[in-house]
Amino acid sequence: MAAVDMNLAAVPIPESTAAHEVRPMRIVLFCHPGFRASQSMPRFARMLQASYQDRGHDVQIWTPQPKVFNWVRGGRFAKWGGYVDEYLLFPRWVRKALKNVSSDTLFVFCDQALGPWVPLVKNRPHVVHVHDLLALRSALGDVTENPTSITGRIFQRYIRRGYRRARHFISISRNTRTDLHRFGGISPATSEVVYNGLNFPYAPLKETESRPILEAVGMPVPESGMLLHVGGGQWYKNLEGVIELYAQYAAQVPAPLQLWCISPPPNESVRSAILRVPEAGKVVFFSNLDSHTLQAVYSTARAFLFPSLAEGFGWPIIEALACGCPVLTTDAPPMNEVGGDAADYLPLLQGNDAMHTWAANGARQLMTILARSPDDRAQRAARGVAWSAGFSVGKAIDAYLAVYRSVLDRGANA
Repeated sequence: MAAVDMNLAAVPIPESTAAHEVRPMRIVLFCHPGFRASQSMPRFARMLQASYQDRGHDVQIWTPQPKVFNWVRGGRFAKWGGYVDEYLLFPRWVRKALKNVSSDTLFVFCDQALGPWVPLVKNRPHVVHVHDLLALRSALGDVTENPTSITGRIFQRYIRRGYRRARHFISISRNTRTDLHRFGGISPATSEVVYNGLNFPYAPLKETESRPILEAVGMPVPESGMLLHVGGGQWYKNLEGVIELYAQYAAQVPAPLQLWCISPPPNESVRSAILRVPEAGKVVFFSNLDSHTLQAVYSTARAFLFPSLAEGFGWPIIEALACGCPVLTTDAPPMNEVGGDAADYLPLLQGNDAMHTWAANGARQLMTILARSPDDRAQRAARGVAWSAGFSVGKAIDAYLAVYRSVLDRGANA
């Protein structure tokens, strides 16, 4: 695959911003509530707040409080209690709070899923961070692998109706921006791309460092090493495809490496796929690893399998490359945006009827990767580490702030 022309600083960064010149901004971050099961967006908001404050900006986080949710905590109506807090009580609080906020304040939505709150500040300077449109695409019937209930379809349209009122967007990949324009129905004044920065200092660990770390947490590595997959078990991670690919590989070598899956326990379709793995092969599942342990896993793995059907960004690709691990992923955006010329690529799996052929092709590519000479592996590992250096939190933060400053300079309604 030809290298993807990726300019991480897709947003021009003024020299003054890159140098952290203090032109203080007042920033309000709208964030998902802490009582939701997923904590990735609250962590993202806290990271933004800390980074911006370090650069001399005045930053607040506005998020719903668990009032009704706490009344019905643990019951079957807890989710609906949370919705009351998010979509009825919180907007009332925001309207009152806005009366005491200066006109030069910038309102930042940490996720496009917060769209229902956008109309509250549509006439004030604002920016919406966009992570992925997979839920909306599924609700619109564009993703046949992930059918959506009628309530889910209504909810996604409700979210979209809100962020359609926004004027300024930052997407985490060119692919996400394309989906935003195609499915979001927006009319932006600005729509920029800023790639994510690594949220942990991933780097290669020597085998003498990584193996003791893993043994200490009950994850002894076979002497010959192992293969690796990291994912959350969602449909688009294509874990069943990973297992089918591994089964094809294990059937063609006398002593196949183990496959380690850092993932939730397998569902029924994945368990069925595991039954087709030859007896010589072995699939092991682990979960809830901290970043330091995950760094050791990446550093030890002989190859990383990440043939996703879709992604918003694809964090594990750049994490693995940063640790010098060979990556085999999907030749489609955003995976090939993130992997560039440092990764190896498989065609996108399209339809279950093509699974056998696709997996056989993937097994051949995997065996080619494993057969590379030590010098070739070292060169490719160095290329991956160098490529990953472009995905730093500092660069991402500088680019965010450059967008924020340009929005403030444009003024409200611009």
